[in-house]
Amino acid sequence: MGLTKSYLKDLTYHINGAAIEVHKELGAGLLESIYHKCMMRELEFRGIDFESEFRVPLYFKGVDLETELRCDLLIEKCIVVELKSVKEFMPIFDAQILTYMRLLEAPKGILYNFNCVNLYSEGQKTFVNHLYSNLEDE
Repeated sequence: MGLTKSYLKDLTYHINGAAIEVHKELGAGLLESIYHKCMMRELEFRGIDFESEFRVPLYFKGVDLETELRCDLLIEKCIVVELKSVKEFMPIFDAQILTYMRLLEAPKGILYNFNCVNLYSEGQKTFVNHLYSNLEDE
């Protein structure tokens, strides 16, 4: 069975649950690196497969360039997760996650800002791209 919209929706629900748990335990105001470590631990507790802080491949005119592009989390090779702890979301964050999704060929991305009161209503944004549009519903 291949990747479906339904599968991504269910996986997103579990990732959001992990992020909410981290935020509930820690609250706002800590460094991004702290939330990152705790998020990795929570994903492990929940049995969710992920890669962290790996080099995002960048091919320019047929050449694989060594870059410092690092993805915070790639969940089950299909959802890019970027973590922030900032005053507010900035437009550059949207561009960053959309670019990572394109470079990693991921159909979905989630951006979290842990520096807020309510993570679900204020501190998360979800993105999809053309790869998502091409997936089956079930």
